[in-house]
Amino acid sequence: MITEALIQDREALIDRCIPFLQEVKDMTASTEVERWLNQKYGPDSELYQTLASLVKKGVEDGWAANVEIDGRHYRRSRIAEPSDKTLHFSITAVYMDSTGNEQGHPDHRFRGQYHGHPYGEFNMVVPVTPGAALNGPNGWCFGGWTAPSPGSQHYPEAKGGAVIALFFLPSGRISYHAAPQQ
Repeated sequence: MITEALIQDREALIDRCIPFLQEVKDMTASTEVERWLNQKYGPDSELYQTLASLVKKGVEDGWAANVEIDGRHYRRSRIAEPSDKTLHFSITAVYMDSTGNEQGHPDHRFRGQYHGHPYGEFNMVVPVTPGAALNGPNGWCFGGWTAPSPGSQHYPEAKGGAVIALFFLPSGRISYHAAPQQ
């Protein structure tokens, strides 16, 4: 059962995202934009710290990243659908935990569901476990931002423990499909 306080917390997260979305609404995800995001809104910034705190609380309280994709160690949930309010971005939270190396990778990474970004993605990476990281288009991100470009495809990967990805998709566009043959 979702209580009034949990609904308020979810709405607080969405409301805090709006000024950020107004700022990036006309940008195209890329390495250059990723650099800009990390300079302006890196882990020491007020925006990052506020959003990280709100999404971590959402995961702890069970309203963010609460739909199991592959057990408790890989979950996601759409927090907001694309709408006028969100400038036609969706807001989604993903929780990935590489602890236990259940997939047996030599470097203990956890590999999630293959997908593509038709319009790109702005992705805030929040380590839950100190030293945990999410793999982005420019390497491992130990906290901060990744910005996969339009048309990019990948397996999301985490290492070093648990991370939360709070991601923003233009028009909510994401495509889940089989990975190309290696």
